[in-house]
Amino acid sequence: MYKAVVIGGGWSGCAAALAARKAGAEVVLLEKTDLLLGLGNVGGIMRNNGRFTAAEENIALGADELFNITDKCSRHINVDFPGHKHASLYDVIMVEPEVRRLLIEKGVEIRLIARAVDCTYVKTGAGKHIESLTLADGSIIEGDVFIECTGSTGPMGNCLAYGNGCSMCVLRCPAFGPRVSITQKAGNEDIMGKRADGAFGAFSGSGKLIKESLAEEIRQMLNEKGVAIIPLPKEEIKEEKLGLKVCQQYALPEFAENIILLDTGYAKIMTPFFPLDRLRTIPGFENARYADPYAGGKGNSIRYLSVAERDDFMRAKDIDNLLVGGEKSGLFVGHTEAISTGTLAGYNAARFLKGLPQTALPRTLAIGDIIGFARERLDTEEGLMSRYTFAGAEYFSRMKETGLYSIDTYEIENRVRREGLAGMYKQKFC
Repeated sequence: MYKAVVIGGGWSGCAAALAARKAGAEVVLLEKTDLLLGLGNVGGIMRNNGRFTAAEENIALGADELFNITDKCSRHINVDFPGHKHASLYDVIMVEPEVRRLLIEKGVEIRLIARAVDCTYVKTGAGKHIESLTLADGSIIEGDVFIECTGSTGPMGNCLAYGNGCSMCVLRCPAFGPRVSITQKAGNEDIMGKRADGAFGAFSGSGKLIKESLAEEIRQMLNEKGVAIIPLPKEEIKEEKLGLKVCQQYALPEFAENIILLDTGYAKIMTPFFPLDRLRTIPGFENARYADPYAGGKGNSIRYLSVAERDDFMRAKDIDNLLVGGEKSGLFVGHTEAISTGTLAGYNAARFLKGLPQTALPRTLAIGDIIGFARERLDTEEGLMSRYTFAGAEYFSRMKETGLYSIDTYEIENRVRREGLAGMYKQKFC
């Protein structure tokens, strides 16, 4: 057996751990908090727009397990809201235990409250090779291959410098310590995404309200339809907030002119922040309350401050045994994107352990194309100001233009088969 060490227990980290384990590797997953925090504790949107295509590609490739869970935990399916069609809205309260049980069942060792703060590496002829990680408690984790899925948010000082300060996001830095970039600790310089005005980072695109704090008619609308759209009075329309958002697929006039809520167990409010005193002036929101510990009236986490240079194998630049996934691997938005990149990183980590050549997904698949396209765009100033998601903005337009977007599951399965990749992620070779 071989040891693969995954750093970060969000969607990409869990996907990487699962993929490496399915291939036969011994896997340990390190998470700095007390739960697999990145698993949609604010999110909950799947299968909207091109994410449907990507989900079905993953399933055809053999990475079906996590999508089966989000489908199982969906409160609503085939939901349309401004700019988005056929979305599934999963219950963010239910999904984390389900994923944790799956990983344990598969034999992944999960270590919680295990924050990686440093690494040791040696220089090789081809670059660098990581030997071990140091955790916050001083313990050492040795491994043969490492997968960094720590995201690109924070730490708190960055949220203050580029946002409105710490809003106690899912990272919960005050409680569990800040995120640390392992690529930087290994001597690489991370890339920072930019906003249209040149400022670094971007506000996370949503928050969550306690559903029971809203008026009965709003709760009923959410429970029955999955979405509630409440027009804002003219004085509360702040179009400039659209440019602050990570999620450019929601940078549409409708999201400035209305409060748009989605039912993900909580009421997901599709705005980076909305001051509570002003929110309570809107009919139906008189008793509104953000879910603790989020300071959703002040701001949200600042993301895209720590993106690694990598190749299309998901391997970090000049480090032979470090792969990356999720937001660490590019200016990606969304859980589907995190699962897609994390799964490939985990699969290639297992191939590395066995001495097999690394695999890149072909550009004839939406997953392979977004991985390559996002990497290419990091080399341009314009590309640093863009975000890449199957669900909207620049990349979804590209999907439609190139014919990659489809909701025909048979056609999607066939495109994977034509490439000879059906069930690729089910292979066990370690």
